Amino acid sequence: MGADFDEERALTGGGAGQVARDTGAASASAPHSVAVSGIYNVRTELPPDALRPASEVDARDGLNDLPWRPGHFVGRDGELGSLDAALARPGVALVQAVHGLGGIGKSTLAAHWAETREHGRRPVRWFTADSPAGVQQGLADLAVALQPALKVLPVDALAEWGVQWLASHTGWLVVLDNVNDPAHIAPLLSRAPGGRFLITSRLGDGWGGNVALIRLDVLAPDESLHLISSIITRKGTRDLDGAAELCEELGHLPLAVEQAGAYIAQTPFTTPRTYLQLLAEHPAEMYEQAGATTPDGRTVARVWTITLDHIASRQPLAVDLLRILAWYAPEAIPASLATLPDGTPVQTNQALGLLTAYSMITPDPATGTLGVHRLVQALARTPDPTNPHRPPDLIDRARQSATANLDTALPRQWGDPATWPRWRTFLPHIDALTRHADPGTDTPVTARVLNEIGLYLEDQGLARRAIQTLRRAHTSSERTMGGDDPNTLTTRNNLADAYRAAGDPLRAITLHLQTLEDRIRVLGPDHPSTLTSRNNLANAYQAAGDPVRAVTLHLQTLEDRIRVLGPEHPDTLISRNNLANAYLDAGDFARGAALHEQNLDDRVRVLGPDHPDVLSSRNNLASAYVSARYPSRAIPLFEQILKDSARVLGPDHPSTLTSRNNLANACRAAGDPVRAIALHLQTLEDRIRVLGPDHPSTLTSRNNLAFAHRAIGDLDHAITLLQQSVALCLERFGADHPQTTRAQFAYDAALRKRAVSGPKLDFGRSSRG
Repeated sequence: MGADFDEERALTGGGAGQVARDTGAASASAPHSVAVSGIYNVRTELPPDALRPASEVDARDGLNDLPWRPGHFVGRDGELGSLDAALARPGVALVQAVHGLGGIGKSTLAAHWAETREHGRRPVRWFTADSPAGVQQGLADLAVALQPALKVLPVDALAEWGVQWLASHTGWLVVLDNVNDPAHIAPLLSRAPGGRFLITSRLGDGWGGNVALIRLDVLAPDESLHLISSIITRKGTRDLDGAAELCEELGHLPLAVEQAGAYIAQTPFTTPRTYLQLLAEHPAEMYEQAGATTPDGRTVARVWTITLDHIASRQPLAVDLLRILAWYAPEAIPASLATLPDGTPVQTNQALGLLTAYSMITPDPATGTLGVHRLVQALARTPDPTNPHRPPDLIDRARQSATANLDTALPRQWGDPATWPRWRTFLPHIDALTRHADPGTDTPVTARVLNEIGLYLEDQGLARRAIQTLRRAHTSSERTMGGDDPNTLTTRNNLADAYRAAGDPLRAITLHLQTLEDRIRVLGPDHPSTLTSRNNLANAYQAAGDPVRAVTLHLQTLEDRIRVLGPEHPDTLISRNNLANAYLDAGDFARGAALHEQNLDDRVRVLGPDHPDVLSSRNNLASAYVSARYPSRAIPLFEQILKDSARVLGPDHPSTLTSRNNLANACRAAGDPVRAIALHLQTLEDRIRVLGPDHPSTLTSRNNLAFAHRAIGDLDHAITLLQQSVALCLERFGADHPQTTRAQFAYDAALRKRAVSGPKLDFGRSSRG
């Protein structure tokens, strides 16, 4: 009897044993020979020529078995060139792996390259290598293709014969498609070094140094547009309206673009525009839909479900993390947001590593952020009761975890410039969360996050965006906590202030009145929050041009705060400061200046000379002198404030820059426009550098510099600055914002003045404003 055939060696090739051995000498006239498989103990008869060693069987023509020829192929010149370049390296083992996200086009690239390039390889064989069984079947099919008479042998015996053929021949190409684990193909690679293996896999790790990796990314926008257009118009002219937007929505993922194109092509009344609408209204269904001729499993939903099956089998928490990341913006997600609610740091790191290995996320260690393809996100946050990875309860839990991560990560001070980079980092992810989450699913945590980001937006001068955010925060708080909850009243107060900042004081007054009445009823007339509501209502009246009513309310608030909180409480000092400003607006300069002087003395005594509130009081007193037409008294005070602010807060602190701006205004009011221009120019440059070119304070500096140039008759320079200011205001605030209106008015006035003033005066100097 022949020797037993080792099943493990059929996959790993532990030895070089024969596939079958003669049981005895065969007569020359025997019509056939006999082989015995020890695994199955099956007596198998083979023709004599089938017993030739694999090394003696040559490849004939017609053995190529590429599964398909990609009908639509665009781009990928760089990747195709990388595959070509490997042929130019003699003596190097040609093993390359094309890796990337499921649906990125790895198999399509491999098939296109193998079919169309002059690589000189024969035969070209395609193994579906997603499992050890798939690799074994590919080898068995190769053996039967080379020696059809061997087909009576068991698959493991055929696989061993196929390995021996590859090991004893050169010049072949084997595509190992969709490898899920490098260990599944490692024995084959080690035994057959004489040809070329081209591997496709979602995995980007674990290949070893002898495998050259090619990462495949999404198509360029023009390539994806060409791809979808060619699919849709294959049978004739079609309406392509919305095709570019659809490709953008699909993230230029080739499989998704092909899937959408095939669906549109077979439905004559569907356009890319209507497909977008269907995708928005019925995402779970549309991710499963493709053309009638699309192969089974070739939809993004099916492809990624298989990937998630593999991931979940190794670590279920990794899929939980992917669902959380799905609620953020697709790019530059801070690592602090990649947190599992019930996972340890070690488990989180393992989850991130696994998602990275399967190309579901793309980390950027240099910036401490990661990215997720937008279509992966869209699918991961779309509930589907029939999908094990997307049941509604897990989707809901992921959204809540994403919100909680933001709540934990956000800075607690929105007015501190040191925190602004972090706020800017988190802002797009809060926007994405609120855009994707139905307001009806908001929780108290959502309301708190929205309230905080709304305050930051208002502080940045983005009042209209702040209104949208704070409106949702208030609605969510009211629905989840009730209309009388203190948090709900706070969100309404903040919304009112945003309306005032946006130049809508009448709506601010309405909301502040309602909040004041509710706080009196719920908290009592002497509660600190009630007194804050009356203070803010007074500010709204002042912004509405009613300083008399503002004075009345500020005076009442000051008296109540003295009685309830004491004369030296910080809120009491704020009330006296606001009352002083209201008097100034009402034209009572003497009383306003006197209150500012008293407030300054009290703050110095209570807080110390270097406290920021003391610097603010000193600034307000100096501004009162300017308003009272005493700029000569204001200038030395502003000079001292500027020195103290630079020393205490730093030269780039917003309050320091405000002090220099105010000093410049005082110089202009005192008849020294040349010094004013120098100070305004320095302030503008510093605010552009520190705050950004379109921050409200930067825009104010640009306007003030323009006014200083106008004061010396340099209308051309003033007009240029004001024109820039109008453009920046339009872009940041819109046409109806008060700051835009003021900039436009000043620009128009400067144009009219130049029209009647004749040629420009030459003062022999230039300015870089």
